[in-house]
Amino acid sequence: MSETDATARRKKHRHISPVWLIPLIAALIGAWMLFHSLSSQGPQITLIMDNAEGISPGNTLIKARNVDVGQVTSVSLSEDTSHAVIHARMNQGTERLLNADTSFWVVKPRIGREGISGLNTVLSGAYIQLQPGSAEEEQRTFTMLDQPPVAPPDAQGLRLHLTSANAGSLSVGDPVLFQGFTVGRVEQVEFDTEDRVVHYQLFIQQAYEALVTSNTRFWLASGINFDLNSEGFSLGLASLESLVSGGVTFGVPEDIPPGEPVGENSDLAFTLYSDEEDALQGSFSYYLRYVLMVEDTVRGLSRGAPVEYRGVRIGTVDSVPWRIDQLRENQVESFRIPVLIRIEPQRLQAEVDEQSLDQWRHRFNRMFENGMRASLATGNLLTGALFVDTNFVKNPSAWTPRQYDDVAIFPSEPGGFAQIEQKVTGLLDKLNQLPVNDSLNNLNQTLASSQALIDELNATAENLNEVLDDEATRALPGEVRDTLRRIESTLSGYSSDAPAYGELVSTLEQLEQLIRSLQPAARTISEQPNSLIFNRDQIADPVPRARP
Repeated sequence: MSETDATARRKKHRHISPVWLIPLIAALIGAWMLFHSLSSQGPQITLIMDNAEGISPGNTLIKARNVDVGQVTSVSLSEDTSHAVIHARMNQGTERLLNADTSFWVVKPRIGREGISGLNTVLSGAYIQLQPGSAEEEQRTFTMLDQPPVAPPDAQGLRLHLTSANAGSLSVGDPVLFQGFTVGRVEQVEFDTEDRVVHYQLFIQQAYEALVTSNTRFWLASGINFDLNSEGFSLGLASLESLVSGGVTFGVPEDIPPGEPVGENSDLAFTLYSDEEDALQGSFSYYLRYVLMVEDTVRGLSRGAPVEYRGVRIGTVDSVPWRIDQLRENQVESFRIPVLIRIEPQRLQAEVDEQSLDQWRHRFNRMFENGMRASLATGNLLTGALFVDTNFVKNPSAWTPRQYDDVAIFPSEPGGFAQIEQKVTGLLDKLNQLPVNDSLNNLNQTLASSQALIDELNATAENLNEVLDDEATRALPGEVRDTLRRIESTLSGYSSDAPAYGELVSTLEQLEQLIRSLQPAARTISEQPNSLIFNRDQIADPVPRARP
């Protein structure tokens, strides 16, 4: 046997060395570890946010109900650098938390209208809060919220949709009030650029769902509401929170049925009014439209002013002026100003429908025939605000049904300052009819006579001055004093101490005795005048009467 054959035989019987088993086992263990690591990891998600403040790769955790469910792995900028892109690895078994309506936001110290929150992150650092959703569709890319949501999607409560033309009036988190109590929050605010309206989503807590009915009206709660109009001024105060940040309140207007409660899945959309008065006006869905052709000035008359009948409000001014450019086409009193008003029968009766609305229309036509007219009146002397006053007038002008731009005309009469102007004009006309010229002529004659009298008085006064200046007149006071002195001396001779006074008293006493002596003779002559010629009859002695 040759050497070549022996070598070939030895090569055929060579085996693999056991040393190669060590790298093979190591490779298998590494593959198993890699498989185990990959299989134990949860899904990877992508979070998009405007600012990655407080987010640190490898340190920032993702929590759900304060349980760690993931961790941030990387933070980078987007390709257009418009936002930050955060990659995070979730724990195993968290796939059920990642739905289409899952929410993420950063928990960090915040100071808001409800106080200070997130103080526990001062030492531990910020973290990302996960709020699970209830949708069935899975999702791996999310846009993070700037603020924590008002309520979780599965929260028990009522969600309502409101529309308003007041953009920016409310913001997320503003309170929803009912008679001053906070019963919910504003969840979403979206502005529709095409319709130019704002869409709001409100969350009402479950305990207050029954307060929202089909006839509920919503309006802004501005904290302080001061209104100065034709009816005076009013001041309204809401809660302190709404005073700082605003809010929305709701209620059912008076004299309106409460309506049926709104269900949880109701698609009924409500309107957000600017204040309570606008909300009240919005509840009057049935009304009659009329046009006033006003002769007076409309300065002070504004939209929303009341229309009253003897102090009772029956309607509202809708537009001042209204389609004034149509005056020439309608050929209706081109010098008057058209004002559109609404007569709202729901202010007088709770339930109104189309049939009762027609009855009210015919009722007003009969009142127009009987002399019902409208006029402008001053409602507030301080502001000069006007309102429309309706009443029956005496001797009204004839009324015929007419229209202005397809709207019936409400007959009107001048009122307010126009009536004062008419009275002043009538007074001036009467003054113009007075005989002023004759009165002036008589007055001139009287003045001339008075002047002549004054001249005579002046002449008399001059003559009197001349008499007083005469020396003889000046000597009169001395002669008068001498005469008085003589009279005094004469009277002093008849005083009680003077002899003449005693003689005079004695003479008077004698005269009195004489008169007493003559009294019987005078009595006899008075009773029997013939006693002066004949003797007087003997008077018999009186005989006393016998006692019975």
